[in-house]
Amino acid sequence: MDWEIIQSILIIIGIDIVLGGDNAIVIALASRNLPEHQRNKAIFWGTGLAIGIRVLLTAVAVYLLKIPFLSLIGGLLLIYIAVKLLTDHDDDPDIEAGDSLMSAIKTIVFADLVMGFDNVLAIAGAAHGNIWLVVIGLLVSVPIIIWGSKLILTLMEKFPVLVYIGSAILAYTAAEMILGERNLESFFHEYASLEWIIPIATIAFVLLLGYFFNKRSTSEA
Repeated sequence: MDWEIIQSILIIIGIDIVLGGDNAIVIALASRNLPEHQRNKAIFWGTGLAIGIRVLLTAVAVYLLKIPFLSLIGGLLLIYIAVKLLTDHDDDPDIEAGDSLMSAIKTIVFADLVMGFDNVLAIAGAAHGNIWLVVIGLLVSVPIIIWGSKLILTLMEKFPVLVYIGSAILAYTAAEMILGERNLESFFHEYASLEWIIPIATIAFVLLLGYFFNKRSTSEA
């Protein structure tokens, strides 16, 4: 594998871990009322189905990003998601615990669909049209998310800089999506310096805006 493929896989894994913490909480909340033996089954089947659906949705998103100007729009939307990651301090999602195995599985799958849009968009942008990179990234990161979610969330709370690093990864992916817009290819080719200016400017914009909003919300509290 060349460096570009390795870099894409690492970015996908990073996105999964940064954006997957909430999904891991959903899994825990949805299965909390089940007996131990059923809880493990709910986690296994719910997560398995959610991953399968997410791969399909990402494959669709990868295809859709080839439509004119959708890659540009997706990049701009991902910038918003990156800022939101830094400034969104909501408590755990309100998830109803299932009292049966099928109920818990359905809750896990449905919640993952609702909450996974940002993840799907970010990964589709980072995959550069290669669905196998999505599959490899998910296979590596999902076990980390499921068994290490509490540790990840604790570390993010203890070391806020990790959230900023995660947002920087999303911002970089957004910039790559914008630069990958085929309808602007001739423009970016004419102004070659934009290939490094746009990623740096996007990362700086996201981090500074997130820092500003966080500073203001802290002073208002």
